[in-house]
Amino acid sequence: MEWKDEGLILGVRKHGETSAIIEVMTPAHGRHMGLVRGGRSSRHRPVLQPGNSVLLEWRARLEEHLGTFTVEGQDLRAARLMELPLGIYGLQTLAAHLRLLPERDPHQGLYEAALVVLEHLDDPERAARLMIRFELAILEELGFGLDLSQCAASGSKSGLIWVSPKSGRAVGREAGLPWKEQLLPLPPFLLDEESRALIAAADGEGSAKTMASLLADGFNLSFYFLDRNVYGPRGIRPPDERAGLIRRISAAAQQAG
Repeated sequence: MEWKDEGLILGVRKHGETSAIIEVMTPAHGRHMGLVRGGRSSRHRPVLQPGNSVLLEWRARLEEHLGTFTVEGQDLRAARLMELPLGIYGLQTLAAHLRLLPERDPHQGLYEAALVVLEHLDDPERAARLMIRFELAILEELGFGLDLSQCAASGSKSGLIWVSPKSGRAVGREAGLPWKEQLLPLPPFLLDEESRALIAAADGEGSAKTMASLLADGFNLSFYFLDRNVYGPRGIRPPDERAGLIRRISAAAQQAG
């Protein structure tokens, strides 16, 4: 068995005295692990760092085997990420989310989205929006996607400011008002352009919220469904790195006003 692909390094661990096992996310072969012979050498160490993008060639006698990787550096961004306040937390949060996916199951859209998030970790507000969208995309790929296209009760695209915690569908202002205490806030930046325009044209709850508050709403929304549908049923803890990332984003958003 043999294939070539590109990949984002998610993790590296020692194997024996000289080799390393790397975990990568690839567009065509999903999250994949493999052995790099001599991976602990001075030549390989700068390349085999979490956050780097590499070119890969995988070989194994049988498809189910661990196999070996031949690795060539492509975008060695790990050093840049380490210098950013959000860098390590952002990378580790992405890696934790990608590990929720079945191994070797291709998800090209998530692979590309992860690269976009990494390229914007120097901008806390944009990184937050991208990470929240990434978390919703993870839910979608796992079969628990939200429907934010129209109000679950009326079918209208106007005034979508809540999400039903039961159905995961958007709820409009008028339809949801009697149950507002039970509904989850829906930040406008998660809506399509038409829905955002309808909300911007109307006065109502949420219009005066600060960006820090809107980002908190977004992270709370994605976490609610991740916890209910993924973490809880699997009996796993949410990643600590996510909490650290949110703390740093929140501090930056509050400083920005």
